[in-house]
Amino acid sequence: MFDYQGKNVVVIGGTSGINLGIACAFAKAGANVAVASRSIDKVNAAVELLKQTNPNGNHIGVSFDVRDSEAVASGFNTIAQQYNAIDVLISGAAGNFPSRAKDLSVNGFKSVMDIDLLGSFQVIKQAYPLLTKGNASVIQISAPQAYVPMALQVHVCAAKAGVDMLTRTLAIEWGIEGIRVNSIVPGAIEDTEGFDRLAPSKALKSMIADSVPLKRNGQKQDIANAALFLASDMATYITGTIIPVDGGWSLGGAGAAMDALAKHLPQ
Repeated sequence: MFDYQGKNVVVIGGTSGINLGIACAFAKAGANVAVASRSIDKVNAAVELLKQTNPNGNHIGVSFDVRDSEAVASGFNTIAQQYNAIDVLISGAAGNFPSRAKDLSVNGFKSVMDIDLLGSFQVIKQAYPLLTKGNASVIQISAPQAYVPMALQVHVCAAKAGVDMLTRTLAIEWGIEGIRVNSIVPGAIEDTEGFDRLAPSKALKSMIADSVPLKRNGQKQDIANAALFLASDMATYITGTIIPVDGGWSLGGAGAAMDALAKHLPQ
């Protein structure tokens, strides 16, 4: 359905889970894809998978921690040596673990804020010079915690709310340059590390599915499809939007599900 031949796509956090699914979807659609994450082993494995998906693409990988401004700058210098412009930037670095606020350390709170919010800002800031060379699309991977208060998630709620406001603000500032900035909000997506942490058992995963209006948990392809659309010429008048791709979970089931999950943690 989508043709990204000759387009350059950068996926931060693109070596696992939802973001790897997005990276593979763009590669399958013909794009050159660069992935970045902290683990060089995961980076190398992801690049190999991208080459298998699209042998004709110029796929590269870089390793950096989004919390380290110098490392992020170095990583984008490497990307700039391969791509003269970025057509699509997926900012998907994230950290999460369940914790009651009373048990959450300051360092734990700060770590999630630094990865999700500061990391997102540093990535987009370093990407900016490459985004301004064409009509680029920036897509942040947010979470329903940005606007649905959830037990065990005070750190993530605060960080993702900031990410969504970053999206809106940059859409205002960068619209004049033709850069579109949007957020995709995945719901409960199976076969991802974050979902497994929140719902480690089959019974808990089933409980969450029951709380979704469409009565199923999401798949990575659901998010990839949304990203392909949002970055395409079919969405050129969409910017500053926060788009839930969650089967309706954020309409009420998400908060209730997290309250139920909280009962499974020791007091």
